[in-house]
Amino acid sequence: MISDIRLAFAHPSERAEATAGSELRDRISLRDHIREVEIGAFQAERGSTQRICFNVVVEVRLPDGLDDDVDKILSYDTITEAIDRELSAERLNLLETLAERVAEDILADPRAARVFVRIEKLDRGPGALGVEIVRDREALKPVPDEDVVRPLIVYLDATAIHMCNLSAVLDELSAQDKPLILCVGQGAQPVPKADHPAAQRRIDLLAIEQQAWVLAGRDKRCVVVATRTELDWSMKNNQISVWAPSKIVLDATDGPDLSQLDDKALTAWFAQEFSAIGLLDVTLDEDAHGQIGPVRLL
Repeated sequence: MISDIRLAFAHPSERAEATAGSELRDRISLRDHIREVEIGAFQAERGSTQRICFNVVVEVRLPDGLDDDVDKILSYDTITEAIDRELSAERLNLLETLAERVAEDILADPRAARVFVRIEKLDRGPGALGVEIVRDREALKPVPDEDVVRPLIVYLDATAIHMCNLSAVLDELSAQDKPLILCVGQGAQPVPKADHPAAQRRIDLLAIEQQAWVLAGRDKRCVVVATRTELDWSMKNNQISVWAPSKIVLDATDGPDLSQLDDKALTAWFAQEFSAIGLLDVTLDEDAHGQIGPVRLL
């Protein structure tokens, strides 16, 4: 029992050695790699960074004939670059999610056989709070080789949402046979003002989401979506999505400037994030007696 407890808190390299199989493998490791990141599910963890510590061990299959050739080995950079990629991809709430993604990133290298990832928060309590996972290449589910789906992004301002020929415009856009995501503005009504910038960002984004629900109420084909997972599913299943921006914007590691929210600039940022095939602007034609005018590029 004492040995089991000691091993539970030992460095991942000892865990790897204790659970090694019959196949002979080398191990490379990264110890006490500390980064300052914004992560966490609690509101107090938003808007500020905290230290997290990475300890990673990768078991690698022995190459045939090393010959002091750097190209035949799995580099230490494989570990640090995997961490960099996953930290920069998006803001995460859970260490478990980050550990899973780092492990999968490392195991994408065919030389990596098994990986141990331990991540700890150093500033959330009197000690280190963390998680450790083990992932094996053979246990990973194969990722289907699918083409990247690129949507058509359409911006509708507050007046366009209420036009009488909205359904006809959606018919026209849907006929292009491209995944369709609608983005909306804040609306004509002034939004409440807050003293703190973080609170104001939330209020501004929620004002957009209110308009998203107004649009969804006008045409039953429109479905309000908030996450990347939902958007990916909807694009692959020919659903007309209306973007609710709060989660994706606030979770972005390189998000848009929200100091003075610009609806169209936010839409352009979103289109870039999703590698949109096109970005259109639907505006009111004042001479068309309540009809939406020509669709044009933003």
